[in-house]
Amino acid sequence: MAASCARTVGKIGWHILESPVCLAGNIASLVPRVSLHRSSRAHGTGGSGFRSKLPFSPLRGGRVLGCAFLLGGGLGLYKTIQLSVQHHLAEEEEAKAYSDGSLKLTLYQYKTCPFCSKVRAFLDYHQLPYEIVEVNPVMRKEIRWSTYRKMPILMVNDDVQLNDSSVIISALKTQLVSKDKTISEILRCYPEMKAVNEKGKEVTEFNNKYWVMVNEAEGQTMYPEKDSRKEEIKWRKWADDWLVHLISPNVYRSTGEALASFDYIVREGKFGTYEGFFAKYVGAAAMFVISKRLKSRHNLQDDVRQDLYKAVNEWVAAIGKKLFMGGDQPNLADLAVYGILRVMEGLEAWNDMMENTKVKSWYRRMEKATESHEDHN
Repeated sequence: MAASCARTVGKIGWHILESPVCLAGNIASLVPRVSLHRSSRAHGTGGSGFRSKLPFSPLRGGRVLGCAFLLGGGLGLYKTIQLSVQHHLAEEEEAKAYSDGSLKLTLYQYKTCPFCSKVRAFLDYHQLPYEIVEVNPVMRKEIRWSTYRKMPILMVNDDVQLNDSSVIISALKTQLVSKDKTISEILRCYPEMKAVNEKGKEVTEFNNKYWVMVNEAEGQTMYPEKDSRKEEIKWRKWADDWLVHLISPNVYRSTGEALASFDYIVREGKFGTYEGFFAKYVGAAAMFVISKRLKSRHNLQDDVRQDLYKAVNEWVAAIGKKLFMGGDQPNLADLAVYGILRVMEGLEAWNDMMENTKVKSWYRRMEKATESHEDHN
């Protein structure tokens, strides 16, 4: 649009300079006639009559006006070209960063958050170097710059912000497959939407967040088996909509488990001395009560372990005789489920799950697939 305006201004300038008005010095059609009523007394040395001498003549005025238009159009076009070049160079730099592996990724997280753990599992498996910024869950001063206040947040080259764990994973996977696309371009495929939930609270959702945006040829390579893409999306949604809601009721099942869970959260998270004490005891009591509400909201059994066992065994049954849901290699559903389950490691709920379900073999394979890059700091 700016370039169009600049071109228009330039055309007007050339039109004025080449018009008969400028060539013949007749500017009467462009400016109104001015009648000067002055005394007939002579001024200076011109005799008894008065003859007006305007500072610029019609010929000179037309050329000045034309030059002004040309100058304005030229400056506008220059600015437009400058911005276009800068934008193009920025996109080239972003593309180059991806191609040479020097992309800077910074993950803002709560370590014990299952959604953050999902993203770490993805980054670790794909061997993408990243820095971690542990966010204080009380003050959250580390993300004061962001209008989006949930975790995780991933910053790309300190410039592009990715929100929502599933969007982060889908967008990065898209870029890994389609290397000619930049993250900025890919993010347009996941538009943000504002909505009001049943409680009247405004929530943020993202369209297409379980889709990896690849072309047909790339899709056939990535999903060689029939319906494998559909299965991946199905189980990624299942992990977000069901499995993740089983974590809190199980790790806060009793007062003892709630205290143990918060002791782990405080130890691994970023808390001050007093914040940690408050979080451990008051937070544990609060989450014990909240876990009961969650159990009711999601229609869980009195013994919530049974729902956890059932869900995990359902996942293992869906994998069948394959090593992973993705076949010989983990797919995005494998990474999502693994990321969610591993936040319980070291807690009673995790020990019970490993002993009472068939998940252990798959879980150990997932550990091996991601362990070499879990030491990011």
